[in-house]
Amino acid sequence: MDVCLTFDFDAVSPWLHIEGRNTPTNRSRGRYGAEVGAPNVLDFLAARDLPATWFVPGHTIDSFPDPCERVVAEGHEVGHHGWSHTPPGEYDSREAERADIERGIESIERLTGSPPAGYRSPSWDYSEHTVDLLVEFGFDHSSSGMARQYEPYPVRRDDAPADGPYDPGEATDLVEVPVSWHRDDYPPLAFSGSRARMPEAAVFEDWRAQFDHAPDDGVFVLTMHPQVIGREDRLARLGAFVEHARDAGARFATTGDIAGR
Repeated sequence: MDVCLTFDFDAVSPWLHIEGRNTPTNRSRGRYGAEVGAPNVLDFLAARDLPATWFVPGHTIDSFPDPCERVVAEGHEVGHHGWSHTPPGEYDSREAERADIERGIESIERLTGSPPAGYRSPSWDYSEHTVDLLVEFGFDHSSSGMARQYEPYPVRRDDAPADGPYDPGEATDLVEVPVSWHRDDYPPLAFSGSRARMPEAAVFEDWRAQFDHAPDDGVFVLTMHPQVIGREDRLARLGAFVEHARDAGARFATTGDIAGR
């Protein structure tokens, strides 16, 4: 079993374009992710000698360079996550989506010295143009789709007419390293109390149960956010999951490692 620890380092960016959510308190949550959560996560990874993939919006790179530079200095993979963290389906045109992708690439090139190989869509959604744009820009893998649970697969240019059979479309050279909302910290942990999906300890127990039922030759992707997971108590529970996976013989890898096999 391969385990990919992935971190969507959104910081402030998601709150800036959501109507009614661009408030000082929400922005402070993003600052926590950049100024406290990300360093905590990096300390966690370093202490356990774990590789990780960080999907980073260009806005985060340009706004909070210090933790982003540390991500690179400590050898982690940096993937594309838009510049503005705008879900692709919200762009008014192909040109607007293309410009945002290109701007994000430029931010990553300034940070790492090379263009990113991997992409994760903000909010895990594509527009009708996204796949063609990723191919145009030379990405080799994405980690945004859910057509399989634990098996990488080719990204397709699919078509879903409202009145007609679904067409899975042409396969591209892009490799999808699949994700799941059930292995994402944000839905159950971003809020607390009555807005939480389940008690916090149960979230990590659920991840462990999913891991135990996954195939030995599968890829188990966890998606986490520094502003959510980057608390000491949550990282302690994540550490227990890591030790459980290691005891079971898991290998830890980046999404780029998986796509390159």
